[in-house]
Amino acid sequence: MSTEPPGAEKAERPSNSAEHPYPVRSIAVKVSQWIDRLGAVWVEGQITQMNLRPGTRTAFLVLRDTAADMSLSVTCDPDLLRKSEVPLQEGSRVVVYGKLSFFTGRGTISLRVTEIRPVGIGELLARIARLKALLDAEGLFDPRLKRPIPFLPNRIGLITGRASAAEHDVVTVATTRWPAVRFEIRNTAVQGPTAVPQILDAIAALDAHPDVDVIVLARGGGSVEDLLPFSDETLCRAIVAAKTPIVSAIGHEPDNPLSDYVSDLRAATPTDAAKRIVPDAAAEAALLQELRARAAAALRGWVDRESRALAQIRSRPVLSDPLRLLDQRHDEVERHRASARRTIDYFLAGESTATRHLREKLSALGPAATLARGYAVVQRVQGKDREVVRAIEDSPPGTQLRIRVADGAITAAALAAQPLGPRKDSTPND
Repeated sequence: MSTEPPGAEKAERPSNSAEHPYPVRSIAVKVSQWIDRLGAVWVEGQITQMNLRPGTRTAFLVLRDTAADMSLSVTCDPDLLRKSEVPLQEGSRVVVYGKLSFFTGRGTISLRVTEIRPVGIGELLARIARLKALLDAEGLFDPRLKRPIPFLPNRIGLITGRASAAEHDVVTVATTRWPAVRFEIRNTAVQGPTAVPQILDAIAALDAHPDVDVIVLARGGGSVEDLLPFSDETLCRAIVAAKTPIVSAIGHEPDNPLSDYVSDLRAATPTDAAKRIVPDAAAEAALLQELRARAAAALRGWVDRESRALAQIRSRPVLSDPLRLLDQRHDEVERHRASARRTIDYFLAGESTATRHLREKLSALGPAATLARGYAVVQRVQGKDREVVRAIEDSPPGTQLRIRVADGAITAAALAAQPLGPRKDSTPND
């Protein structure tokens, strides 16, 4: 390893290029110096490999991230593992304290730890509770975000362990209820450090599948540590971000991982999930038959009610005998016509009698009747004019006269005029 300061190396090698490349040792030294500046750190992960050989002074571990497919080599004193209060094994979740070291000879990085703390059940539950409160505060549990589950999915995406009881239960129950159901199955790890990355990949693949209408996360029961992947924050956010409805069927009824809260539907068990997303063909057929019977009964009842109402309407006089009112009006009109005719005849008879009486009176008082009794009408003739003689002064001697009697007229001439004296029966006072 070179002991020269960085400034001296820059003075000798002012630039890095294809003609002046860095040697491997320089890069290794720089990486080692940079990693040394990080200092000691606390790291959380899950033990996936443990190599503890008797008689050796160093134990080798592989610490994997719980939410991503990343791992880190760890070395420690074997006594840290042997003297741990909680027995450590592959799959245990731990928090370690150590310092990163870069081995320039092999070009590898290892974390040399001096303290290992197992993550207990209480601490895991506390972390899950804090994450639950955080997701709830962000609104990821809001019922308005829940997507509806289709009544009859075209294809069901199933994420579960390979050859697991959960897969058997979901497929068996679903095909029993609806034989035509189809599945798109993705077998992944359902516990351990590789579970979350594999489940995330499966969700992404099924969410992008054009025929998958619903996705089921299915796993049998287990301990809190076994169900930890389904309370992972990254997995919860992926469930919320998916466009396809997701059903969480993790564990048994008492188990409540965080995936139950963010999923669109929570099923108590994998069997319950199959029952809730796939309709029962026999039950649906029975329901259809019942609905048809109810519809027929309702239709018959409606027809009966309408028939009775129509019969009631038809039984009304105006519809049962529509000409009755016309006949009644016809009879009434005939009565009025007869009454009017009698009234007119009576009126005409009365008027005819009155007219006859007037005619008789006029005949009695008229000139013709007077002439018939022996009277005559004397008229003075002057050319074409004729004037009735009313006094002797109107007809002086020699005047041409026309005397009309009952049966004709006589032409004469006035010879003399003689006034009449008073009547014998008159008195001096008359």
